[in-house]
Amino acid sequence: MRSSLLFPRIRHVRAVRAPHAPAVPVRDRLNGTCVPPSDSLVEYAAYVNGERIEALGIPDALELVRAHNAAQEKGDAFVWVGLHEPDAPEVEWLAEVFDLHPLAVEDAVKAHQRPKVERYDDSLFVVLKTVAYLEHPELTATSEIIGTGEIMAFVGPDFVVTVRHGRYCPLAEVRERLEDKPKLLRRGPTGVLHAIADHVVDKYLHVADEMQVELEEVEAMVFADVSARDIGRIYNLKREMIELKRAVTPLQSPMSTLAQRRMIPSEMREYFRDVVDHLARVCEQVESSNELCNSVLQAALARSNALANEDMRKISAWVAIMAVPTMIAGIYGMNFEHMPELDAVYGYPAVLGVMVLACTLLYRGFRRNGWM
Repeated sequence: MRSSLLFPRIRHVRAVRAPHAPAVPVRDRLNGTCVPPSDSLVEYAAYVNGERIEALGIPDALELVRAHNAAQEKGDAFVWVGLHEPDAPEVEWLAEVFDLHPLAVEDAVKAHQRPKVERYDDSLFVVLKTVAYLEHPELTATSEIIGTGEIMAFVGPDFVVTVRHGRYCPLAEVRERLEDKPKLLRRGPTGVLHAIADHVVDKYLHVADEMQVELEEVEAMVFADVSARDIGRIYNLKREMIELKRAVTPLQSPMSTLAQRRMIPSEMREYFRDVVDHLARVCEQVESSNELCNSVLQAALARSNALANEDMRKISAWVAIMAVPTMIAGIYGMNFEHMPELDAVYGYPAVLGVMVLACTLLYRGFRRNGWM
């Protein structure tokens, strides 16, 4: 039976988006409270048979989806709610609507969570770290290269609730791509979770490649001119590399176990294994880049010490050269009445000649030894 016959009060529409549309005040049938408009509500929609459906509100959409799944005896219909940095009351209200676990709700509100995958009853709570490469005209000692955020996803049999913290890695692109391909939406909530995880990991790849380019430029800078060498810039790149590693590496273990969970349909597990393979590649690239950054930093410090030693040798050589005429002038500058060669006719030019000869010999000796 067609869903339009089961639910004549809803109409199928094409995937026309209304980004950042405020929530429409509706009466929550669960507790009788009114849901106010919220700036944190990015978008919500119900999806039936891969098509987007309009509904009066989130509880209405959930009721229609569950009625459709019960009538069709399959779980391809679901509700997707997207939030951006919500307040606690907004997430708590959604927790009542979708029966979310209080511990997961607390984590979603506070943010700053470690990447993880946890199961609560018949739903999953997934935390993904998001990263973004920040464009900058020139790498300096204070440049911010990596921007981080978080995406929390509550995934149930008939709903997906995404809570995003930070201004990086928005999910509008993911929703548009899924709505353009109804076949992907028919995979249900786990299909949405796969699309989100795949989108986040693709961002990891992009950022890792950009950081590799930055690292190659810094590596070339280390062995360039002295004026172009700046340890602060290298250390800043090292710090940003560690930030990227903290976001990417902890996700590898949870994503590996996610593909083996019983809640993931068998036909979706190979898709999650593909995401795990991409993530493993990113982790290897980040690890190798981090080790190379350590080597570059050590090479820069060693080269700076070598340059400092070279400067000290040059200074010492010039001091030794200047010490000879200073010593001779100091001796003949003493006001003693009886000193040799004071009455000699050619004493003065002879002393100057000795000074020039001694300085020349010292200069040639230091130059031959590489001190100058």
